[in-house]
Amino acid sequence: MRGEILGIERRRRWDDDEKLAMVSAVGVGGATVTQVAQRHDVTRQQIYAWRHELKRKGLWSPDAGALFLPVDVPSVPDLPAVTNPAPAVWIELRLAKGRMLRFESAIDDTALTRLIRAVDGA
Repeated sequence: MRGEILGIERRRRWDDDEKLAMVSAVGVGGATVTQVAQRHDVTRQQIYAWRHELKRKGLWSPDAGALFLPVDVPSVPDLPAVTNPAPAVWIELRLAKGRMLRFESAIDDTALTRLIRAVDGA
């Protein structure tokens, strides 16, 4: 077998800031670990190893770079206040063919009827 030497193999060195930048790039814009690794010409395992190393050094946490976005919640009309609601009681109903249905006692009659028909018909 004949081999060819193409050049001097070099071992790249990455400082903690470069490692942190690569590890933090995962998830930005939907980037996966594989995409970040390919972009920087390293292996996926190297990204995971750096993540572990940076966590151990206290330089990176999973919450680092977390974004909090405002959310618009539609207003709900004021509902009448419920004072001392009755505690929910669980009821077991045994159906044909060994089927069993558990539901809260406060369930709506129409919803219970549909639920029984669905379970019984399955």
